[in-house]
Amino acid sequence: MNWDDVRLFLAVARAGQLLAASRRLGINHATLGRRMTNLEEALGSRLLIRRTNGCELTPEGEKLFRAGERMEAEMLEAQATSGRIDTIIAGTVRIGAPDGFGVSFLAPRLGQLTRRHPQLKLQLVPVPRSFSLSQREADIAITIERPTQGRLVCAKLVDYSLGLYASRAYVEAHGAPDNVEALKRHSRTGYVEDLIFSPSLNFTGEIMRDWDASFEISSAIGQTEAVRSGAGIGILHDYIGRQYPELIRILPEVVIRRAYWTTYHESSRDLMRLRVVVDFLHELVQEERQIFM
Repeated sequence: MNWDDVRLFLAVARAGQLLAASRRLGINHATLGRRMTNLEEALGSRLLIRRTNGCELTPEGEKLFRAGERMEAEMLEAQATSGRIDTIIAGTVRIGAPDGFGVSFLAPRLGQLTRRHPQLKLQLVPVPRSFSLSQREADIAITIERPTQGRLVCAKLVDYSLGLYASRAYVEAHGAPDNVEALKRHSRTGYVEDLIFSPSLNFTGEIMRDWDASFEISSAIGQTEAVRSGAGIGILHDYIGRQYPELIRILPEVVIRRAYWTTYHESSRDLMRLRVVVDFLHELVQEERQIFM
């Protein structure tokens, strides 16, 4: 197998389009298409489903993509070790993260890493859900529990805390509860219970048995905005709630503790770009650890 053809194939797979890959590689679009056809013929397998709006990997293409990334990682590692080149961090890394952490913490800071490595492309997917690493929904997942199944590499990223918050306008209009029992007399915001994808997100059960929120929203950022608007008292991440001077911490003795973990598939362990991103995430939270607790 010709490594140069595999290199071109990796560029197409990462770009998702022949045209975009050809521009990035600096070669003619038609030439790249012929090289992909030659590679498929040499392997006797169809690797790409070509459509007018892009390319999709076939199951055989997925296998070659994983093998090609391992080949790329080993080659770059060998070249760097021998001193022949400075290792270039390039390619795409997709990070799946809870929406609160992804939007409020990562989004304003990840640009630092792309400035360090101009050929690195980051994709941040901050949504309130879990991610499948085996199905390539994300290369790195920020999880709120340490996974116990699958061939995964996990490390604790940071501990964080949550607490009760209300807007100043709400407190001025309705007062503040002086104990947990008094919360029952107030409007409350909460998660949409049947959309909670992890038991760790059932924060309300740690405070009172029947939270019975009048406004439920399945997003940490959405809950923050609801509380800011005066919709009621809610459980917010402290590192988010502290950003807004119009929010007041209610019953400060009530503290919920959780942790974030970095998780990626074992097969990606040797990809330098992935290791660089994981190391950067840990560097970020280490520098600002005080905001999380």
